[in-house]
Amino acid sequence: MLARRPSRPQFVTTMLIAGALGLGGCGVGQRVGGGTAGGPPPPPKQTRVALERLRAQADQLLDGGPTAFGARLASLRGVPVVVNQWASWCGPCRFEFPSFQHLSARYRGRVAFLGVDAKDSRADAAAFLKKFPVPYPHFYDENGSVARTFGGGRAWPTTAFFAAGGKLAFTHVGAYADEAALNADIVRYALHG
Repeated sequence: MLARRPSRPQFVTTMLIAGALGLGGCGVGQRVGGGTAGGPPPPPKQTRVALERLRAQADQLLDGGPTAFGARLASLRGVPVVVNQWASWCGPCRFEFPSFQHLSARYRGRVAFLGVDAKDSRADAAAFLKKFPVPYPHFYDENGSVARTFGGGRAWPTTAFFAAGGKLAFTHVGAYADEAALNADIVRYALHG
């Protein structure tokens, strides 16, 4: 059963609370029903190639906006995808980034990870990725247009979970309190979404 979307006043109140508590790792989740990708799943070889391309682009800042982001998601159909919106200036993003480092390694070959560096300077983002390397690329999102495609761009960090069929299953606004909470959402929404 899908959760009811909050009214505008509820949303504003929720965002203010999430922003105030963001450093403590408090977040708000929202189940969504966006994007479907019909047809049979791609052959396993095609999925392996798509995952290998992600690893080959580790820590790169990719351009292309929402169109390139959508194409990348389409190329990953058949595999669950976790998308983390972050910025180098974001304290809660720094807090939870090690969890993405660990869990992207744990789920290698089973879950695809993508980053979206939103409303940040390219130089600062590149320096951040040198300090916190991960085995996947990031879309450089200067104006937040990529993040808005999955319910992001309103608070930092935001994490979106896409089921293997390509459907957006859940968006979590705010930082995760700990790695176990992020892992639970990966299992619930990406692997079993």
